[in-house]
Amino acid sequence: MATRPQTSSIGYLIFMSRWLQVPLYLGLIVAQAVYVWQFMIELWHLFSDVVLHSGASVTEESIMLAVLGLVDVVMIANLLIMVIIGGYETFVSRIRLDDHPDQPEWLSHVNANVLKTKLAMSIIGISSIHLLRTFIEARTTLQQPNGSDVLLWQTLIHLAFIASAMALAWIDKISHAHPASPKPALAGPHDAGDAGARAAGGGVGASAVDNTVGDLAVTR
Repeated sequence: MATRPQTSSIGYLIFMSRWLQVPLYLGLIVAQAVYVWQFMIELWHLFSDVVLHSGASVTEESIMLAVLGLVDVVMIANLLIMVIIGGYETFVSRIRLDDHPDQPEWLSHVNANVLKTKLAMSIIGISSIHLLRTFIEARTTLQQPNGSDVLLWQTLIHLAFIASAMALAWIDKISHAHPASPKPALAGPHDAGDAGARAAGGGVGASAVDNTVGDLAVTR
């Protein structure tokens, strides 16, 4: 039976330093609560403008912009969930939700590459919402100074996000196509003793076979 290698005190301290990230994830949970509060405020404003005030000064465009604002908050909350759960599972400790009915589908195969790709896709979705809001308000935006430059730069930034996500997905595909070869396990003292015993046993067996063949030759 192989002995477990001893971990140095410095290495153990470095390994335990991962728990310093726990306050960061707890802070993101607080930030998510703030976004929930912001969502409820925007939803109340939309409800009061459409229902309580009979929608007299509310246009279809303003309702669409308000709904896009709600969708934007939801997508940012989804991004926070991915960072909190996926980051904690990848870099801090196992959550151990195996066979739990509410376990997210993507959590079963999460790693650093998958997390980066999903975060990039979420950022693209958020950027798409902002770009769509800008295009809906394009008439007002173009009347402002440098309004066309605002539309141009938002479009270029969105395309940069798409290119970055494609590059991350390509890198992840290459890493799966050419996985790193596992390192050979180091043999412990007991393993070396077992190997020596097997080698000695093999030598004895070979000598016995040679002696038997020699006796048969002499008899003939």
